[in-house]
Amino acid sequence: MANTILKTENISKKYGSNQVLSNVSITLENGKIYGLIGVNGAGKTTLMRQILGLSVPTSGEIELFGKRGKAISKERSRLGCLIESPGLVLNLTAKQNLHLHRVMHGIADADVEDRLLEMVGLSGTGKKKAKDFSLGMKQRLGIAIALLTNPELVILDEPINGLDPIGVVEIRELIKKLCDEKGMTILISSHNLPELYQCATDYIIIDHGEIKEQITLEELEEKCKHYLRIETPDAAKLAEVLESKLGTTNFKVMPDGSVQLFDFTDEKEKVTDVLFENGVKTTGFSLMGETLENYFISAVGHK
Repeated sequence: MANTILKTENISKKYGSNQVLSNVSITLENGKIYGLIGVNGAGKTTLMRQILGLSVPTSGEIELFGKRGKAISKERSRLGCLIESPGLVLNLTAKQNLHLHRVMHGIADADVEDRLLEMVGLSGTGKKKAKDFSLGMKQRLGIAIALLTNPELVILDEPINGLDPIGVVEIRELIKKLCDEKGMTILISSHNLPELYQCATDYIIIDHGEIKEQITLEELEEKCKHYLRIETPDAAKLAEVLESKLGTTNFKVMPDGSVQLFDFTDEKEKVTDVLFENGVKTTGFSLMGETLENYFISAVGHK
């Protein structure tokens, strides 16, 4: 049974007359990576700040680890976060930065510093100061600081923003490692859907402060699945040829009589040759299916 660790119920946030969040309801379950997707200004950071208690909702309610109201203040000790930019002391080394934050959190285990540096790939930085780190190294150090309390839910706001391709891969692999090896639940915001597609298990699409959709990876892949749409006056014969001559049952006969063929999407000429050779007449033949970018655009209604 799924273990729900966070629920927001119709939370809204206004700054003066500016409605930043509107009736936002999401659910996060244990051990998953959630991609919070939206263009800049969609409300991603504001939503994360509500969850972390850095800002108070104008209305609505948050449930964290089964607790509500004032009781969730204690539960927030089970969270780790990297919001906007890492809070680093640039004249300190990676280990010195971790030591400072460990002391501030009152954590007695000094060995956690080396363990975290090893985990995020910074154990070899030695006396190199944070001011001399690449952006990717700074982000990894920020994540290490977020992990000091061994959190169950980690919230990362745009951790790949501005990174070069190597830095993006480093952060992506670290996020997957935290989920797979440590069992952490991760909420990561980004406007980069193709990148999130490589690590997230679930997606939350937000636009103008409203949740447009919460969808699993499997559902997203189904909706973006590519297929050959074949129109024919004799769908039964077409189906028989697909099974007997191409050896596939991976197709659907649609109510309008067309057929969606999910195999051979990169072998269109082979399919048309087999159909022609076996006397199947076609009135339409095209490759269909959404790209991830187009699906996101259609979900938020932008042109």
